Amino acid sequence: MESSGNTIAAISTPPGMGAIALIRLSGPQASEIAQSVWKGADLRAASPRKAHLGNIVSGDGAVIDQVLLTRFAAPASFTGEDMVEIACHGSTFIQQAILSRLIEAGAEPAGPGEFSMRAVINGKLDLSQAEGVADLISSTSRAAADIALKQMNGGISRTLTQLTQQLTELAALVELELDFSEEDVEFASRTRLLDTTHKILTHLTSLIESYSTGAALRDGISIAITGAPNAGKSSLLNSLLGDDRAIVSDIPGTTRDTIEAPLILGPYKFLLTDTAGLRDTDDPIEKAGIERTRTAASRAHILLSIIDSTLTPSPALLPTADMPSADTHHIILLNKSDREDNRAADWQTHISHSPAAATELRTISTRKQEDIKSLKQRLQTIAADMQTMAGEHIITNERHRHALHQAREALIRVEQSLTQELPMDMLTQDIRESIHHLSTVTGTAITTPTLLRHLFAHFCIGK
Repeated sequence: MESSGNTIAAISTPPGMGAIALIRLSGPQASEIAQSVWKGADLRAASPRKAHLGNIVSGDGAVIDQVLLTRFAAPASFTGEDMVEIACHGSTFIQQAILSRLIEAGAEPAGPGEFSMRAVINGKLDLSQAEGVADLISSTSRAAADIALKQMNGGISRTLTQLTQQLTELAALVELELDFSEEDVEFASRTRLLDTTHKILTHLTSLIESYSTGAALRDGISIAITGAPNAGKSSLLNSLLGDDRAIVSDIPGTTRDTIEAPLILGPYKFLLTDTAGLRDTDDPIEKAGIERTRTAASRAHILLSIIDSTLTPSPALLPTADMPSADTHHIILLNKSDREDNRAADWQTHISHSPAAATELRTISTRKQEDIKSLKQRLQTIAADMQTMAGEHIITNERHRHALHQAREALIRVEQSLTQELPMDMLTQDIRESIHHLSTVTGTAITTPTLLRHLFAHFCIGK
């Protein structure tokens, strides 16, 4: 693919007013267009990658703003083309005036992600790396930023390149067997081919399984807080947030809908959900809230089931055994441990003899800061364990997960063909199909600008 010959311009900083804004130009006429609206050093002769002070002027020579302008010469730029970056004052009026002046001088407005798309087309980034750039821009936690940085720096790309090379070697061995099928020559036994296929499948499966954790680390690890009415769910939410986010009342059924709030702990972002109390009720609105509670619990990465430890232990007050999914980290919290009438010891015995499924059991008081601090530390540890279990290279993009899944499906057919000792010519097409799907992640199998524009449509303008 080749980049189009036009020169594009866009405001690259977020909409709104600030101290400084950045406007970018990219394309073969970037320096000429910038020079035509600029009063200062001759940009075509000026050293690249150095900031130059000057003025952007209107068509009649009036100064629009004093700016710092930096020129980047192709191919040593983000897009691989000639680029100019203009750092102006952050007035929304000035930003728009400069952009309009650049368009008046011959630039075209950039589309969403068009700078990144040109970087891909010109070989400065592959598609996976460009998507890492977008994830880095939108990251809301240190963990999400770290994953995006690894992807932007080619971590996923290098892994997939290695897998593609292994598949290519596998295909070559199969082709050699076909070419010399009438000769008494064996280039690779089926056992060796099967072993290679199995190793690649194992690696693909690991990457695919990392998606669930990757998406959680990118968007927020979901925590559902459940329990009977008045167990202390809303108090726990407020204590974790350090804010009165949910109404706390002694009246059962106060919370009838889910209440969601983000929580940053160390490098991790969590999404807390306070839910309606679980009990039998004839109130249709409360019933709807309880159904949402069960949905939130079934989808949570971490489930906090809170119990009022001052109550007499009863099976009816235990968390529903089938509520969490198999991958959910389930913690039962015996609340109100600061009360003299708490029966936490009795509850611990009762739970140990019950079928309630829980990863761990903790005794807490939502009123005690040391208990909340300890719980927060435990949540961070769980998140860190999730990240470690997912492996060094984690995928966060659904498009990547889908492509890897298709590559694995094709390779499973190869494994089945080898196991069943089917003719070798049946393997080659499936191997090629697996290679193709891996190539779509990095973009080497994407050949049309139209498809690329579709993939970059969710990017912000100016990036």
